Amino acid sequence: MQTVRTTITERPRHAALIVRAALVGACAIFLCACNTDNQVAAVPDVPTDYRLRHPITIGEADHTLEIFVGRNRGALNPTQRAEVAEFAHTWKREATGGVVVDLPVGTSNEHAAAEAMRTVRSLLLANGVPADGLLVRGYRPPAINLATIRITYPRIAAQAGPCGLWPEDTGPSLNRNFFENQPPWNTGCATQRNLAAMVDNPADLVQPRAETPAYEMRRTTVMEQYRQGQPTQTTYPAADTTKISNVSSTGQ
Repeated sequence: MQTVRTTITERPRHAALIVRAALVGACAIFLCACNTDNQVAAVPDVPTDYRLRHPITIGEADHTLEIFVGRNRGALNPTQRAEVAEFAHTWKREATGGVVVDLPVGTSNEHAAAEAMRTVRSLLLANGVPADGLLVRGYRPPAINLATIRITYPRIAAQAGPCGLWPEDTGPSLNRNFFENQPPWNTGCATQRNLAAMVDNPADLVQPRAETPAYEMRRTTVMEQYRQGQPTQTTYPAADTTKISNVSSTGQ
């Protein structure tokens, strides 16, 4: 009778252990399934499209012209005079503010730069820069560098980057991006930066330009020839002088 009682008492204990083990296993399987779903349906930390990862932004940036002046020469050479005149023309077309000239002070070419500044000022004023829009200030450059006259104005510019950033290893690693075959962070940055630097008008990246008016004189001529039943193509008086053969495209 004592042996039977012991067996009957141990049976509930074994059943409780089996139930507990089954519950632990089910919870483990459940957690693994949840973890696997999160990995499969995970959203990348950064966009995979390089245009979203390295967007081109529109802002103000300085356009600078540097003029090198030796200590024994206070006049500008013809190339420098042409550069200053072209700088004034671009200021009228794209500037969003006045012109600032940084003149070196305390350098070996200080006196030569001051003499060259007279020519710079006269060229800027003669090419459309108003006197009240021109500011001259001094600066002290490092002694090891050749001091230059720096002419600057702000303008609207397109920018992208900075490039050359590699926050993660691109080789085999335990990172999620490697297993999911995600593009590296720096991919596409150089293309975006070059496009931003080459665009002539940054507004073209945002909206198209308006259409220019039609050439009414030519349109009127063509419509009048069409009304009279005449050929409407454009004829050039000296077109035959450039022919290298008398054989026409129609075979006549």
